[in-house]
Amino acid sequence: MPPAPARRPVPPAGPGTDATRLASYNPRVSLPLVARRILGLEAAGYGALLGCMGAGAVLGALLLKRLRRTVPANRLSVWATLLFALATLALTLGPNAWIAGAVMVLAGLAWIGMLTSLNVATQTASPGWVKARALAVYLLVFQGAMTGGSVLWGTIASWSGVPAALVVASARLVASVLLARVWRLPKDATADLAPSDHWAEPVVAVPPGDDRGPVLIEIEYRVDPARMAEFTAALRRFSTTRQRDGAIRWDLWEDVAEPGRLVEAFAVESWVEHQRQHARVTHADQLDQQMLNAFHIGEGPPRVRHLLRPL
Repeated sequence: MPPAPARRPVPPAGPGTDATRLASYNPRVSLPLVARRILGLEAAGYGALLGCMGAGAVLGALLLKRLRRTVPANRLSVWATLLFALATLALTLGPNAWIAGAVMVLAGLAWIGMLTSLNVATQTASPGWVKARALAVYLLVFQGAMTGGSVLWGTIASWSGVPAALVVASARLVASVLLARVWRLPKDATADLAPSDHWAEPVVAVPPGDDRGPVLIEIEYRVDPARMAEFTAALRRFSTTRQRDGAIRWDLWEDVAEPGRLVEAFAVESWVEHQRQHARVTHADQLDQQMLNAFHIGEGPPRVRHLLRPL
């Protein structure tokens, strides 16, 4: 890395400084300002700092394969966030090009660790039939958050300066670790999301047209009244799976004349959409349904009915 040239006088940052408005939410995007205004580097020095971050990313990619065997994704994302916060803070505390280069190696390592953890979690948590849409939403949110963060930290930097913005950003990164206790990343391969095809084909007198709808599916359970609360809680959790697979409405009904007789009802837009539901259920869903069926004490399996709105 070329040595840092003599520092040139830099006017104090303020609301009218256009370059400061470009300060962003992480070292990678705000690096031009850090290199020019804090370190006093020219284009070659800035390029060397970018190369250091790239080297850190390559090193992280080599280490991640081994780390994933022993470290859960959620813990890996937490440590990557803390390391990235430390790198962000270190840029403001060590105004030296060599120190900044070492910091950018750590930032690259942390960046690739967090990025791959999120990418893997998005793909492993999504069934095959919806994986492309899940990835599209993930990328939209990810890129939108980067854009919003750039605007936010650029605004802070325009009023308080680049070092203050980086300090605040590092503090917010540390605070965001608390979210890992609420929204945990799924472990790799904890759920089998391959199609199970375990639903029986509907019994119909005359095959309806594909565009017929809406379709109402009713599943009747007989449950011990003493276990009613436990069963309804489990079934309400399973309702998110019905909605994920295409249900536009979900309800649970109890027969007032027969204690323990419950009817789960969910509706889909059309007959062909219900046929798609059969292809969307996974092996993980099958295990959940087997757990629900274990509550059933009636003769035979739970009764399933399909109803169509009359023409």
